Amino acid sequence: MDRRRFIQTVAASAAAAKTLSAAAQEASKRPATSTTLGTVTSSNADVSGHTLVCTFPYEGATWKVYEDLRTRDGVITFVSSSGRARVLTKSAEASFAPDGPPHLGLEIKDIGMAGPDLLADKLLAQGDPNEDDVRKAAPPMHSYHPTTPNPNFRPSWETFVGTRECNDTMPVYPSGNTRTYHPVQYFKELTGERANQRFEGLIGGWMPAVRKVMPGDDGSHYEIVVFGDVLAKDKFIVQTWHRTAHVQNGKVVKVEYGYSYPAYTRRRQDPKPEEFFRAMLIFAAYWDRQLQDMSAITLPDPSWTSMARYAFVKELMVRPGGTYPKYGAVDRDYYGSEYDGFQDIFTMSLYANMECGRLDLAREVFDGYFTDFTDDKGMINMRGPETAQYGLTLFLVAHYYGLTGDRALLVKHREKIEAIATMLAELEDEGLALPANDRGHGLIHGWCESDACLAADPSIWWKPYYANSAFAVRGWREIAATWGKLNLPGGAAKIADWNRRADRLQSTLLKSIDANTKKDMKPPYVPLLPGSQYTFREAMEKERPSEQQWSHRCYAELLQANVLPDPTANAVVDTMRAYGATTIGVVANVGRANPNGRAILGFISYGYAQMLLRLDRVEEYILFMYAHRYHDHTRGSWTAGEVSGITGSGAIFCIPAQQTIPLLVRWMLVFEDNDKDTLHFGRAIPRDWVATGKPIAIEQAPTRYGHVSYKLETRGDELVATVTLPPSGKLPKELHVTFRAPKGKSVASITVNGKAGTLGGTHNDAAVIAPSSARRFEVVAKLA
Repeated sequence: MDRRRFIQTVAASAAAAKTLSAAAQEASKRPATSTTLGTVTSSNADVSGHTLVCTFPYEGATWKVYEDLRTRDGVITFVSSSGRARVLTKSAEASFAPDGPPHLGLEIKDIGMAGPDLLADKLLAQGDPNEDDVRKAAPPMHSYHPTTPNPNFRPSWETFVGTRECNDTMPVYPSGNTRTYHPVQYFKELTGERANQRFEGLIGGWMPAVRKVMPGDDGSHYEIVVFGDVLAKDKFIVQTWHRTAHVQNGKVVKVEYGYSYPAYTRRRQDPKPEEFFRAMLIFAAYWDRQLQDMSAITLPDPSWTSMARYAFVKELMVRPGGTYPKYGAVDRDYYGSEYDGFQDIFTMSLYANMECGRLDLAREVFDGYFTDFTDDKGMINMRGPETAQYGLTLFLVAHYYGLTGDRALLVKHREKIEAIATMLAELEDEGLALPANDRGHGLIHGWCESDACLAADPSIWWKPYYANSAFAVRGWREIAATWGKLNLPGGAAKIADWNRRADRLQSTLLKSIDANTKKDMKPPYVPLLPGSQYTFREAMEKERPSEQQWSHRCYAELLQANVLPDPTANAVVDTMRAYGATTIGVVANVGRANPNGRAILGFISYGYAQMLLRLDRVEEYILFMYAHRYHDHTRGSWTAGEVSGITGSGAIFCIPAQQTIPLLVRWMLVFEDNDKDTLHFGRAIPRDWVATGKPIAIEQAPTRYGHVSYKLETRGDELVATVTLPPSGKLPKELHVTFRAPKGKSVASITVNGKAGTLGGTHNDAAVIAPSSARRFEVVAKLA
């Protein structure tokens, strides 16, 4: 929802009075941004048939820029006289709905009113969901355009550009406009009708250079490119580079370049091609450097790898300085400072960065949140603390130590970490003080959602949600184990108390869940808190307000805590699927049944996906991954929504939703079991991806055993997985290397380092290996 008026006038600053050429000359005097990162030898960059665009000097070499205009998505290639070259790809995804009936032929009223997730049921009917079918299951975000003119209508932005250093971002609108530069001034043909039929993408695969392609006449097309100037020093203003081109029959018939603002007399002139492409070359090297620590991932469709990387790019642009927390961008909702201490920003960022190898940034996020947003009592500088998130915080602190061994940071914040654990203990004591016949006796009461504190009567949501207790159990256990490793003075008594509390609370939790599960329903209904008279959807209809208002969060966190026995966890998943808490396989933003649609919860929901993987419900995990990409992100520009509908409407961007895809991709390839001494490899790779025969790999993925690597290749009728463990340190008790054979095939036999291996796992498709002292394994699966 847009909350601010569109800015129609811009106050020019004194600094902007320079000519662009003068600004470019000044930029060239600054410390060089090395362009060697991400380059290849010139002989590996084929530019035959490409159009020479311009030539410019940089870093003591002469660079030539070529563009392949023979196809709509032809590459841009920079070739240096020093023998190096950089190739930047172009991507494009349709932002408009495909022809044919939406929603796989189902009626939207049936989808909205049904308890079961009808779209998920249809997509999972044949096992692994088909990626293209999932993509077509609902119209793209922002693809709905009202046919009746609205005099108050103004377009909403769909993406933005920026840099790590700048404290703000620049929104980019469907037509390619920013708030300071409008391509339509130079190309009157760029109408709203053409914009509605555009393709969206990026330059460089995952770099924040926005690309828009609109249809022209006679087979031609218009291409708009916008990216932020990484050399600009403005504190809040993102300076932007622009190119708008009309391409026909493999030639540019008209092109305009821009820099931030329209030209103004001879004192502000539009840039030359050489200046634009020089800036693009520096931009590419800059972003390569920002993400060079991320675990390298190779997938058959490189757009998945790009999307995972782009999530961290988006985070760096959103966070001032790359580290200060922000929930959204551009608009007060959700860029306002009142959201900065939101626990989900912290927990999601810390988790995603850690899992994907970005440990330095994870440290900054950890240190920054505990320094600036957590006081000595464990309270956060944010309205309405979310009780379960405190337990998740303790888990992530322990996980951080397991990955980094950074004792100093935990000691620095020891008082605050222990205060959080003590706060949860106080809440448990309050639950224990209740009468034995109270529905919440022994359980942790508290808000589940930050917004609860803003209601006229916040006590409605101060309840014993099972997720509160589940994450307290997980948090106490993990922090107790970590404190044991740190061997801190005075820590022994705390460790004993946390472990005792964790055991007691888990027992109370499981007994309450069992006693309150409605076993007469099919499937059995597991409530999100004890004593519920209605199911969550019934409660939303009959109770105004309802204590079950945020059931989606409660279920996702209950599962993510991973303290339920597998049968109970499966029952919770079945409850969500059957009674209205998922949409196209992703956690739903639960509300009253609505004949006009159903919504996806873009953030928080990753905990549900994680449990699907733990339970080996792999087809559902893959559906979640596909659906989150195609129905909680704008197509091509990949801007994630906090809550997204399935009828082509828009959504409010939030960064925790954006960081879901990196986690899903990482866990698909390498996944750690919390409580078992086991590492899983290739557990959730789609069968169709394996069938391509293309390599699938991840390098240097951090685990509590050290950094590990995994690669899957096809050799004839064999699948070959290579697993590399750290050269020293503790080894896991077991490795599970899964082979999800293409449809129609199965694993007939396994060898491990040339010797017969053992098949196991839920689906009998995983090589179960006891590493002993070995640290490299070649696992060969013979297919039949």
